[in-house]
Amino acid sequence: MDHRIQHIPSQALLSNTRSQHIKQTAQGDSFKALFNQAQSTLKISKHAQERLNERDIDISDAKWQEIANQVSEAKSKGITDSLVITEEATLLVSAKNNTVVTAMNRSEAQSRIFNNINGTIILD
Repeated sequence: MDHRIQHIPSQALLSNTRSQHIKQTAQGDSFKALFNQAQSTLKISKHAQERLNERDIDISDAKWQEIANQVSEAKSKGITDSLVITEEATLLVSAKNNTVVTAMNRSEAQSRIFNNINGTIILD
């Protein structure tokens, strides 16, 4: 049995520690980016999806991203439930839950009264 103490150069230990830190930082950044993206993504309730389908409302991915960004900004200002008006549709969105609650055509929304809304987002 060999009981000799081996000397490992301290530079090797430092470079190993640095590479582990770099890997952890890179993984942490990607997790943070994914977490932020998940928070800014809107969910569509079953009810809202049915309304979008039956009313033949088509909203592009870019417009959904814009809506999600605006809802996130509204949430940061304390808004919990908002009315989102776009060219394609009028949406009731729970900013607190990042969820589209229901959807209507613009023409339908003109003759409606909306309650329990504490913010409105108008997008062109």
